[in-house]
Amino acid sequence: MLSAGSTNSMVGEITKMNDSHEGFIQVAGGQVWYRIAGAKQKGTPLLILHGGPGCPHDYLEPLEALADERPVIFYDQLGCGLSDLPDDTTLWRTERFVEELKQVRTALKLEKVHLLGQSWGTMLAVEYLLTKPRGVQSLVLSGPYLSTERFVADCRIYVDQLPDEHRLAILKGEAEKVYDSPEYQAALTAFYQRHVCRVNPWPDCLNRSFAKFGAGVYRYMWGPSEFTQTGTLHGRDLVSDLKNITIPTLFTCGQWDEATPATTKYYQTNLPGSEIVIFEEASHAHHIEKTVEYLKVVRAFLTKSETNKF
Repeated sequence: MLSAGSTNSMVGEITKMNDSHEGFIQVAGGQVWYRIAGAKQKGTPLLILHGGPGCPHDYLEPLEALADERPVIFYDQLGCGLSDLPDDTTLWRTERFVEELKQVRTALKLEKVHLLGQSWGTMLAVEYLLTKPRGVQSLVLSGPYLSTERFVADCRIYVDQLPDEHRLAILKGEAEKVYDSPEYQAALTAFYQRHVCRVNPWPDCLNRSFAKFGAGVYRYMWGPSEFTQTGTLHGRDLVSDLKNITIPTLFTCGQWDEATPATTKYYQTNLPGSEIVIFEEASHAHHIEKTVEYLKVVRAFLTKSETNKF
């Protein structure tokens, strides 16, 4: 295990950084790193749930701009980033990640909070809300993954649209279960540049997430790539549960998102009263590709949810 530090209390030692601080929280299975930006702001805090599983918070750093009005809280889920990296697959369960979220919220005393999930973080957010927690004021689901079957089906359509050399390399890799060949990796890169982030070159925050990526948890729960799903999240589907969410909810996606506009709209129509915004010429990382527009939309939504204008 790579230890992120030691603590005798639930919230570990805090490093002061201007209007921000960071530290470690003891959770089931180890310690997770967190950072609060805008810690002194008076607005209801926004808690960010990153994707993956295993893609640490760095790529979501553009959301820190919202800390001029409220605390914005990032944490790396167990198994990636600056958090502990235990070699124990019994920890890689959705239920444990839900419990981890509860422990983070308790440790940071977040009695009232907004939740924003991105990709896998959207499923984590919905799973958490289905436990009926108190004090969650609103929900933002960006690039939503709420059905494994729908997500994979959409990705396979995109794979079929790749140039033949990449499409055939993916089919060959899957047939032989060899995912580290140069040809498969080149095809993976081509897919990601179309449907994960279309900014070229990729920004530093996204590169840092991939440098600290939790490959173990990702492969165990998802698989070797976005479009090759072999892990324990097989069959996961929360669409029929969306009607049980009663707080203001915003769905966002990009025009070329892995979480396609059609699928995101399908989710949105299954959650009465929810809203949807689709960002043109953007993909899964639309918060990076269309940062100004994205922040404007999220800021307005959070404000509206706090003033009961729904």
